[in-house]
Amino acid sequence: MEFLCYHRDRPGSGDLRFALREAHWGYMDGFAGAMIARGPTFEGDTLTGSLHVLTLPDAAAARAFAFDEPGYQAGAYRDVLIRRWENRLGRTMWDFPPGRDGGPYFLVLGLSAGPAADLDPPAGAALIAYGPLLSDDGSQWLGTAALVSAASPVEAREILTAGRYAAVEVHTWTFGGRPG
Repeated sequence: MEFLCYHRDRPGSGDLRFALREAHWGYMDGFAGAMIARGPTFEGDTLTGSLHVLTLPDAAAARAFAFDEPGYQAGAYRDVLIRRWENRLGRTMWDFPPGRDGGPYFLVLGLSAGPAADLDPPAGAALIAYGPLLSDDGSQWLGTAALVSAASPVEAREILTAGRYAAVEVHTWTFGGRPG
């Protein structure tokens, strides 16, 4: 099963996140084979969160992954979004054709309001990852998440159908992982 875990930073936790970066990378090294996508989100130069999309056995394993992460354990995050996710592109961020030389990149989270929308990837978008957010058992659509290369946050937002979501978040995102 695939899961999206988005840790949102607690305001003022940048120094703590920086101090824990080696512990974070070491923890993530244990999940390297399961990763579909990963990386930090930003507002300007300020870290705002940490995204991980990965394959795990079940929802309990996803919660354990998210809550055992060193930054979470140390109080760096204000909350965590954990949702079952379906990889509609069937690839990982490492398969993205333009590689890490394109961008800018964005995480787009559309949170549900009513009937399912945007289940299939939109044609023509420079998508790195795309798929529906689902309930733990996969029976309910809870939204849509995408990693996209776009000229601006406004352009990134346009990959989701207007008016079909209770809320849409657009976060500047970059490819993550241990440097070097």
